[in-house]
Amino acid sequence: MAARIDLKHKLHVLTKKEELDAVRVPGKVVIVLDILFATTTMVTALAHGAKEVVPVLDEAAAREEAERFAADSFVLAGELYAETLPGFAHPAPLSLLEHGVAAKSVIYSTTNGTVAMAQASSAARVYCGALLNARALTEYILARHPRDTVLIVCSGSGNNFNFEDFYGAGYFVECFLERVSDVSDAAKAALTVYRHAKAPDALLDCRVGRMMVERGLAREVEFASRRDAFPVIPALEGGTLRLVA
Repeated sequence: MAARIDLKHKLHVLTKKEELDAVRVPGKVVIVLDILFATTTMVTALAHGAKEVVPVLDEAAAREEAERFAADSFVLAGELYAETLPGFAHPAPLSLLEHGVAAKSVIYSTTNGTVAMAQASSAARVYCGALLNARALTEYILARHPRDTVLIVCSGSGNNFNFEDFYGAGYFVECFLERVSDVSDAAKAALTVYRHAKAPDALLDCRVGRMMVERGLAREVEFASRRDAFPVIPALEGGTLRLVA
């Protein structure tokens, strides 16, 4: 069994991206979560051969970013308030894979997840997390950042708490607890939610999950509920997500 390590500061969970405004982010390690679907999609795209993912704030920024790329070298994907942007690929993970991402740059705009990533960009390191890569990302952070404060940031939705992100944060806390003992009350609360809820049913029954089911996207929710399917580590560097070795 691996030896336990006490992080210098608490492992903490922010329940929505707006809480970043009250937190001193520089010097900390941030994991951004948007389980349905932004960070899950970005993890999935990179795990399936996308060259990089460029998270942007909105449609205008995405179209401006696309002008930097050669034709056929990129995919525009994104949504606003759960509606796929006109002319963009669908932003959910399986739908984007069906569109095709291998060896391409994905320029990605969402209402919450990509915004949260931009808001966290002043951190010492920003990682893209999902249930799909939680254990691998946790192990990487423990190895590379053993003495840093770790913030798990739930993207939420329009200044509201989202169950699925808090559930995902709870699984990350579970992974960290195998070697870390000092966690905040918010992290403990997320862990309790994770341990008492069952996926995929809990995610299918949350507000966003129900909306996705109504739109015929239950398989996307079920996919996002999988744990540790892709041992990939996406890190934000210069505004772009790429896999680290």
